[in-house]
Amino acid sequence: MSLAYCDWSSQEIAIAAALSGDELLWKAYESGDPYIAFAIQADLAPPEATKETHKDIRNRCKSVVLGTNYGMSAYGVAQAAKIHEIEAKSLLQKHRETYRKFWAWADNNKEMGLLGLKLQTDFGWSIQVEGGNVKANTFLNWPMQANGAEMMRIACVLAVERGIKLCAPIHDALLIETPSTQIDADVAKMKDSMSQASEEVLGKDKICRVDADIVKYPDRYMDEQGQEMWDKIMMLLTKGQGQLSRYPSNTDAFST
Repeated sequence: MSLAYCDWSSQEIAIAAALSGDELLWKAYESGDPYIAFAIQADLAPPEATKETHKDIRNRCKSVVLGTNYGMSAYGVAQAAKIHEIEAKSLLQKHRETYRKFWAWADNNKEMGLLGLKLQTDFGWSIQVEGGNVKANTFLNWPMQANGAEMMRIACVLAVERGIKLCAPIHDALLIETPSTQIDADVAKMKDSMSQASEEVLGKDKICRVDADIVKYPDRYMDEQGQEMWDKIMMLLTKGQGQLSRYPSNTDAFST
C-alpha cells in the first residue's frame, strides 16, 4: 500500500486574494512564491529577485504576508522575522499600500463582525457575535479558516464519490491510502477533486495549487516535526516490552 499527503499550497493566501478581489495579491499567489512577489511588488527587491538571491528580504516578507491574515502586530512580525519593530511597522505599511483592495475587504469584515453583523461563506457557514468580549482579529482570520473548511468539505465529498480512500484530513491537507499500483492515478484524482473544490469556493478560474508527497511501502509517513516524539514513543514501547517479557506467559501471572 501507499500513502499520499495532498495539500493546498499557501491556501490562506489564495483565499484572501480571491475573495477580496485583489488581483495584485492573486498575481503574487500565482507566481508560486508570494513572499518574493510581495517584495518585488512593494519595491523592496528588484524584478529579477529570487528566493536564492534575496533570501533575507524574502524571509522578512514571509512573516508579514502570513501574519496579516491573523492581524499580527508589528511586535509579532518583529519577533517572527527577528528584525527591529520599526522595520516591521514599515513592512506592514508596505503591505497595506501594495494590497489596498485586500485590506479594504479585511477591515470591512472586522468592522462588520465587531458590530454584531453576520459574516458567512458562500455555502452558508456563518459567524455572528452579539456583545461579549471578542478579539477583532477573530474576524480578520475567520474568512480564511471558514472558506478553507468549505474547500476541505467539498474535496472530501468529491474524493469519496470517486472511490478514493481517505485516511484523515490534516488542516489544509488530505491523507489518502491506495495500493501502490494505482497511487499515481488516485493522486491525480485527489488533486483534481481538491482543485475543483477550491474553484467552487474561490470562483471561476481561481484554483488553489495542490502538492502531493507520496510514501510507498515499506516506508512510512513521517512529519519532520514529529520525529523526536516518534523516536521517544518507540523507545518507551521497546522498554515496556522488555519489562513484560520477564513475566510468565500463562494467565496465572495476572490472577489475583
